[in-house]
Formats: sequence, C-alpha cells, structure tokens
Amino acid sequence: MKQLVKFLINTVPRPYLIWWSNFFSPILDIYFRGTKFIDPINGKSYRKFLPYGYVRQRENALSPGTLSLERHRLLWLFLKNETIFFKEEIKVLHIAPEQSFYNIFKKQKNIDYTTFDLNSPLASIKGDICNMPFKDNSFDFLLCNHVLEHIEDDHKAMSEIYRVLNIGGTAILQVPLNQNSKNTLEDNSITDKKERIEKFGQYDHVRLYGMDYFERLKKVGFELEQVKYASNYNKKDIKKFGIIENEIIPLCKKLIKN
Repeated sequence: MKQLVKFLINTVPRPYLIWWSNFFSPILDIYFRGTKFIDPINGKSYRKFLPYGYVRQRENALSPGTLSLERHRLLWLFLKNETIFFKEEIKVLHIAPEQSFYNIFKKQKNIDYTTFDLNSPLASIKGDICNMPFKDNSFDFLLCNHVLEHIEDDHKAMSEIYRVLNIGGTAILQVPLNQNSKNTLEDNSITDKKERIEKFGQYDHVRLYGMDYFERLKKVGFELEQVKYASNYNKKDIKKFGIIENEIIPLCKKLIKN
C-alpha cells in the first residue's frame, strides 16, 4: 500500500487524482471501517488510516473516507470549535480547495462559497493567485493551504490574499514548515524535480519555509497568531484523530484598512 500511494501521488497529475478518487473513495471508506481511528470530518471510525508522503511515507495519515490528511483534520476541529466558520453568514474564498472539505463547505447554507485555483477541477473560478479577479475587501474568510510553497513570488500572492480579504476578516494560510529552521530555504533556479525533492521535500515546491514565514505574512499587513491547536487534546485523542501534535495553524487577521 505504501509504494502504491507513493507512486500515484508522485506520477499522476493532481486533477486526475481528484477525479479518480470519486470512484475509489467510497470503496476505501467501507473496506477500512473499524474502531481504532476517527475522522472528525465525517464522524466515521476506521481500523486504520492510509500511509501518505511524497518521499517518506507517514503511517496513518490519509483518511479512507474523506481523503483528509492530519492537517485537514486538525483544521476542521479548529474551524468547528473555535471560529465563526459554521455559525455566521460569511463570504468564503477557498484557494486550491481541498477535496476533504469541498462538498461539505459547498452545502453550508451560511457560506457564500467561492473556489479558486489555476488548474483544480474543484475551482469555480480559474486564475493566478498573484493576480486574482476579485475586488478589494471581498471575502470574510479565506482558506489557502499548502499553496504558497508552490509560488515563486509568494510576497505578491500574500499581498493579493490580504487585498481581497475584508477588513476584520480571517485567513488561514498553512504551509509545510520546518520549525527547526529560523530561515526559509529557497532557490528559484532549482528546477530539477529530484533536487527539489531533496531541498524542499516535494517535486513541485520552490521553497521550504522556516519560522520566518510569519514575518513574511506580517510584512504584507497581517496580524497573526500561531495556533498549536492540537495542544487542546490529550495524546490518546491526537492518535485517534490522526493529527500532528506540533502542527501550527497560521491564523491571519486583516484589522486595518490600507
């Protein structure tokens, strides 16, 4: 199973993976039912989660039912328990929408839901994150997770996110983060896939963020909080939900007008 998952995610383009998963996910959902793990997104229990990773496979990472990873399940718990996301009428922009969330968010009656991406089949509007076709202050809540590490001009992308977010709005901008490094590792001249994997952890990444990531967000205007939400759960629940203990959710706020 490990080698199969690794082969698929490293060789099959993501739009095709999304399309195929619509057929295979219901089968996996039934086959892996059990009692050891719980996916908080769909509330179902499984005997195991699937391995996942472009280079090194993480055990019990991918939920068979929602195809969520650890970061998705942690974000779900945070959105549900700590934010207005499911409680108030809001306009939401979801950049590179995760399949784990897409159908649920689209059906929420309190959410005016717009999806945006360059290539994703789940995007209702296609375009470049560095030049988005939205007016200033358009959205109350914005999700853009594991996207910025793909973008050469991440400052421009962050500035665009800040621009379209409404005053008083919230953006969650997760990225792969090396918490042991102060500085971001990046080199736009590296285009070889193997070298990118070696340096940045994935063939289509152009950097690996260090802890200076949060300063980059502040430079475009965000007020932010580094939320380690898994600390609200004991070790038994962390294992049961399949979340990562030290995962940081970057909670960004636009509090002042440009």
